[in-house]
Amino acid sequence: MNFKTIGIVISREYLNRVKKKSFIWTTILVPILIAGLTIGIMVAMMNTKDKVKTIAVVDASGIVMPYMTDTETIHYKDAGTLPLDSVKANLSKLGYDGVLSVGELDPVEKTVSADIFSAKPFGMELTDNINGRINRAVEDYRIASYNIEGLDQILKDVKANVKLHSYTVSESGEEKISEAGVYSILSMLLGIFLFMFITLFGGMVMSSVIEEKTSRVVEVLVSSVKSTELMFGKIIGIALVALTQFLLWIVLSVAIITIGGAAIGFDKLGGSNPTELVSTMGVDAEQLEAATAQLSDESEMGTVLSTLRGLPYGRIIGLFLVYFIFGYLLYASMFAAIGSAVENEGDTQQLQLPLTIPLLLGYMIALYAFRAPDSSIAFWGSIIPFTSPIVMISRLPFGVPAWEVILSVALLIGTFVLCAWASAKIYRVGILMFGKKSTFKDLWKWLKQD
Repeated sequence: MNFKTIGIVISREYLNRVKKKSFIWTTILVPILIAGLTIGIMVAMMNTKDKVKTIAVVDASGIVMPYMTDTETIHYKDAGTLPLDSVKANLSKLGYDGVLSVGELDPVEKTVSADIFSAKPFGMELTDNINGRINRAVEDYRIASYNIEGLDQILKDVKANVKLHSYTVSESGEEKISEAGVYSILSMLLGIFLFMFITLFGGMVMSSVIEEKTSRVVEVLVSSVKSTELMFGKIIGIALVALTQFLLWIVLSVAIITIGGAAIGFDKLGGSNPTELVSTMGVDAEQLEAATAQLSDESEMGTVLSTLRGLPYGRIIGLFLVYFIFGYLLYASMFAAIGSAVENEGDTQQLQLPLTIPLLLGYMIALYAFRAPDSSIAFWGSIIPFTSPIVMISRLPFGVPAWEVILSVALLIGTFVLCAWASAKIYRVGILMFGKKSTFKDLWKWLKQD
């Protein structure tokens, strides 16, 4: 192969695409849409307060009403002196949004029955709030029925909240604090990210090949350059286009979100009182206290930050690039071969299936790998070349032995070389085939041709 010719093809493919209006508009519009969605979600979070609901309470048990204290979005009114049927029939006239009916106390089971009636269904926050208060009333009644002095306080005192601290120990004996949740989130994000990259970019290569074949432009191109040089030039050129667009999306999205957030004043959201934020959800006093304590737990945040500082970023980023490059090249070469064998994208479904299955399998194993990174399915998924780019990258945050990484990368590169050679042979014949729907039998026959 002539690398100078491949460079010319790469340059042509890159410049032709980045100069298109569709590329420019997509590059501009996607960050605006992403920023708009992000800002919209933030605005929605800042304005999540529901309309104030007034709930009438008919408490025949006598133990529930004292627990029905008002919140910012729910007001409770004692309607015990009114007949339940009368309240249900005149909700709007009485100014109620609903009526809660609590049955008489069951002395044997030490519980109550509860029903709520309204003109239209309530949201989960309101019903969960009411249900939690009723359960607490019943629990406190049961505790009091034992007639043990200070039992309520005893139960609170014996309740444990032990936090397990995790450490990793190096061969030199150095201990580093670690948080499994941080590794799990990073593992999941890396696997999903690589899956999206390979799928998106590989599909772009196939679409580009089909487009040139359909327009007969490829007949002119192959008269000047070899088909294999054209294929590899196209694969690399599209990768550079996609990377350029992706980097621009990140930069523009961050810039728009930062400017938009400053203009709208999202600092108010970050500086809000946790008590006020949680109380808008209808959480009772005890839950509110626990949530506030968790938000202010500096040791938890310190553990997360220590874990983030201790991650081997250089190794993760370096191997991410290795697996992305060779994983993309592996699948892009096969997508190019499929694109050369058909005349429209509708005919690719059958031929594309053998590529889609291992990609989806790798994606599913990667989602499982953060739960059991050293399991046999995660190990073999990170060794087999067709799934290793996605699975191995999701295992890296948990630490992978060097020999596994070396074996995985070696097999991936070897498989890429083999598949690229086979794809080039198929591409060379298929790119000039017209008027016939290709099958796997045809691909095998083209592969065997000298």
